[in-house]
Amino acid sequence: MAITPEFVVGFAREAMEMTLVICLPMMGVGLAVGVLISVFQAATQIQDATLSLVPKLVAMFIALILAFPWIMDKMMTYTTKLFTNLPEYIR
Repeated sequence: MAITPEFVVGFAREAMEMTLVICLPMMGVGLAVGVLISVFQAATQIQDATLSLVPKLVAMFIALILAFPWIMDKMMTYTTKLFTNLPEYIR
């Protein structure tokens, strides 16, 4: 198999898709908590920067802990596929 521009683009696309899928749980939780904190700040008119940062960090850390087995499974599957097909890529 020759390395063509289509192969390189497909390979890069697959890597970026995997990165986005792996980041999705933390980013989704961060977005949801951010919206809730923003609504709370708008309702109470409290405009403190740490009020929005700290809960988002804590929620994203908890999401990372909960999603870690799934993330590791995705990463192991991707890496195994990559190394298994490596001889075909370098021909």
